[in-house]
Amino acid sequence: MTPHMAYAGNDLGLEGVRLSDLAARYGTPLYVYSHSEMEDRYRAFKLPDRENRLTVCFSVKANPNPAILRTFFDLGAGFDVTSAGELFLAGRAAQAAGNSRTPAIVFSGAGKSSAEIEMALKDGITMLNLESGAEMERVAGIAARLGVRAPVSFRVNPDVDPKTHPYIATGLRKHKFGVPWKECLALYEAARQRPELEVVGVSCHIGSQMLSIRPVTDAVRRILRLADDLRRSGFTLRYIDVGGGLGIRYHREHPPSPEQYAARLLGLTRRSSLHVIAEPGRSLVGNAGLLLTRVLDRKTNRARRFVIVDAAMTDLIRPTLYGAYHEILPVRLAARGRERVDVVGPVCESGDYLALNRQLPRANEGDLLAVLSSGAYGYAMASNYNGRLRPAEVMVNRGEVELIRPRERLEDLLPFPPDPAR
Repeated sequence: MTPHMAYAGNDLGLEGVRLSDLAARYGTPLYVYSHSEMEDRYRAFKLPDRENRLTVCFSVKANPNPAILRTFFDLGAGFDVTSAGELFLAGRAAQAAGNSRTPAIVFSGAGKSSAEIEMALKDGITMLNLESGAEMERVAGIAARLGVRAPVSFRVNPDVDPKTHPYIATGLRKHKFGVPWKECLALYEAARQRPELEVVGVSCHIGSQMLSIRPVTDAVRRILRLADDLRRSGFTLRYIDVGGGLGIRYHREHPPSPEQYAARLLGLTRRSSLHVIAEPGRSLVGNAGLLLTRVLDRKTNRARRFVIVDAAMTDLIRPTLYGAYHEILPVRLAARGRERVDVVGPVCESGDYLALNRQLPRANEGDLLAVLSSGAYGYAMASNYNGRLRPAEVMVNRGEVELIRPRERLEDLLPFPPDPAR
């Protein structure tokens, strides 16, 4: 649990608001976020940054809700985006904030379309992270047509093992991301020959849910050596983009704190004079969110006990996709003893579960459960499979509650809205 979540008597609350009251008001399944937890995590990242050498660009893919993006923008963050949709949402969040600050935006990811590149250049983003020589040529051609210089960096694959789940590791030579280490100098030189391109930095990102600073240290040291080589060759660089990937505590993990992580990055790069861009996502919002769900039924199948809830893999797919562990707590404590159960959803898939073989307090039909650490890659990966409606999202901020996304309606499943004249 975060410091902003606690039991008051027998009732679990977030920032002083009872979760049972939120379920009664907004229904379940329901995503609930703590504004204070997000604020605390962002400020921890910035705490060691005495010289303002670090820009935190929130990784929009972790949670693209506009209210969450606006929260981080108000705190001073920029954005890391990977699609036209995320770029659009980042821009709208900055507009909605109502101040004149232009956010730093880094566009990353393999397979950017020409339309996405054009949109990014028109929006005047901070940096495009290039993934190949072919993409470099495409960016140069679009920049020439628009009459602008494209600020670019190459995402370099440093071949460093992040020691994380294989599906979310991105920095080894076998992965689709980045340019090979041995090819990067030639690619940078080719980019320098194109007047439509402005080479502004070096970039890397080796994976997600990292529980040690060591892999990041190894990757950053390699990238710094590349930056030194480039500057000796006459390149004028401004940024080193170290990506994101700092992990969080889901169960028994002990990841570095944001403050420790940022201090290490700033220490490694102090002599380089390059401005550091970090792109945290999960570590800012993961433990700030929970998924509230209600028990629908109980059943026993031979030796297995099942607690069937109204949340499913369509609402939180991480357990199904990664075998991920999410702590589950009763919203109201009751003296019923404990039991070993599978917590499963209503979707017609055997892989539809939130927990397997988990020792939990007995939960009866109608009881509420809180699935913790769901703020990152929860709603962001939700779907309408089985015709299910995606849940509502609410933000709790020091006792105040804001509905930041309404629950979908049956009509939202239609490809076109109903004709009111019929």
